[in-house]
Amino acid sequence: MNLILNNDEFLPLRDVVFKTLRQAILTGELKPGERLMEMHLAQKLGVSRTPIREAIRMLELEGLVTMIPRRGAEVAQMTEKSLKDVMEVRRSLDMLSAELACERISDKALIKLKKACLAFEEAVQNENFKEIAEKDVALHDIIFKATGNDRLILLVNQLAEQMYRYRFEYIKDSNQHNLLVEEHKVIYESILKRDKKAAAEAAKVHIDNQEKAVMRQIRIDQAR
Repeated sequence: MNLILNNDEFLPLRDVVFKTLRQAILTGELKPGERLMEMHLAQKLGVSRTPIREAIRMLELEGLVTMIPRRGAEVAQMTEKSLKDVMEVRRSLDMLSAELACERISDKALIKLKKACLAFEEAVQNENFKEIAEKDVALHDIIFKATGNDRLILLVNQLAEQMYRYRFEYIKDSNQHNLLVEEHKVIYESILKRDKKAAAEAAKVHIDNQEKAVMRQIRIDQAR
């Protein structure tokens, strides 16, 4: 584990620690089931135990940390049930977003979406997993914002951390990268044509493939 405190003079230390640990969990640097020992983390980050303890409580509220009796805090496991729960909701939101974007997206946003597809493809060529994940988030955010539906965007944001975790697990498999590029192109072209049925189906396939790939990885991890 190579944790580095991402210091920010404008944030309370508790929030800085929280963001550092959250990023480590989302990117898999802190692995599912790994214990979060306050003393060890405090020494590693060069802080007292108090902001560590507060950050762990915040991570528990986000579902990224689980408190185990007589063991303490550990990184929450990625289970088949939690994956299905998140993906069922996200699939519906993505399909609806694609349909609404076909109706409401502006010409300016369409240009941004095309550029986002190209930026994602470039990140794939660079093979930087963190950059790929960030470009993927940015691409989908354009579609969500194009809906103009604040409630929908709020629901997407509430799922964001869990979704990022599964997204990063998927992206770590480089065999999926070309498929992701092609899926993004299909989504973009469907929205460009204002084809609601095709856009919704492309969004569904995109989430279905991600769920299948992450499910395989979860089962492999469980079998070890």
